[in-house]
Amino acid sequence: MPRTALILFAHGARDPQWADPLHRVCAAVREQSPEMRVELAFLEFMKPDLRACAESLVAEHFERILVMPMFIASGGHLKRDVPLLLEELRKHHPRTCFAVAAAIGEAEPVVQAMARHALTLASG
Repeated sequence: MPRTALILFAHGARDPQWADPLHRVCAAVREQSPEMRVELAFLEFMKPDLRACAESLVAEHFERILVMPMFIASGGHLKRDVPLLLEELRKHHPRTCFAVAAAIGEAEPVVQAMARHALTLASG
């Protein structure tokens, strides 16, 4: 089985507190699966960016890198920017398998969790 790392990939923001929930998700993944290497990377405004994060994992000899977009839905960044970034990484690191998942907000368990939470808040 190839040595796999997970990159939680988020948009980024100028306000550093914006990333707090993403750091909590990253910590939860690490807690639930201590053997899994998981990192957090950003498209813009925050560090590390996807390229730097992936390059670091390649340097550590990870053979498969799964990029998990921490986006509610697939918009322009996921349809245009991310494929270009991954194409460049694949070109420079042909021995590493770069995979990208669908936006996390499109996963049915996440959709259902958001619905439950909204209903809980609305129910008072």
